[in-house]
Amino acid sequence: MFETREGEKLLKTDPADLPPDDHVVFIGHIASPWTSREDCPKNMRAARETGRTATVLIDEPYRPGLQDLGRASHIVILSWLDHAPRNLIVQKPRHAAEPKGVFSLRSPARPNPVGLHIAKLVVLDIGAGRIEIDAIDVLDRTPVIDIKPYYASIDAFPEATIAGRDEK
Repeated sequence: MFETREGEKLLKTDPADLPPDDHVVFIGHIASPWTSREDCPKNMRAARETGRTATVLIDEPYRPGLQDLGRASHIVILSWLDHAPRNLIVQKPRHAAEPKGVFSLRSPARPNPVGLHIAKLVVLDIGAGRIEIDAIDVLDRTPVIDIKPYYASIDAFPEATIAGRDEK
């Protein structure tokens, strides 16, 4: 699914082959319109531009945790990018001239493939464990690790920049 490019480096041991350090529990999954990596938007901005919505489905035991989530206009979704390789430590993005360390990128290929998505909460049905959101940039059936409310007053840094990027 991921081809190795010139300049990239792999870890000696694939983290997927190591014993777990702790027990991460999947609390549900994402019902996404994207079924192939080629069709899936590369980021949330591109996902929003498609106009296609998605649904986060929470498993029954975790639904009480959704209480009062409806107060939030936007939510943070942490997902487990289960199709991503975990042994790539230096990557050469298609758009980059030089390879970059995985921790300086937003690529799904990383030792712990945790996805971070900030989405607009459109509809919340606690009883059914359904959270309708405005967009998502992951494949259908991607596992969900956690959900948190997004606080613009705490989480946003309008002055944040990345050296070498045109966007602000």
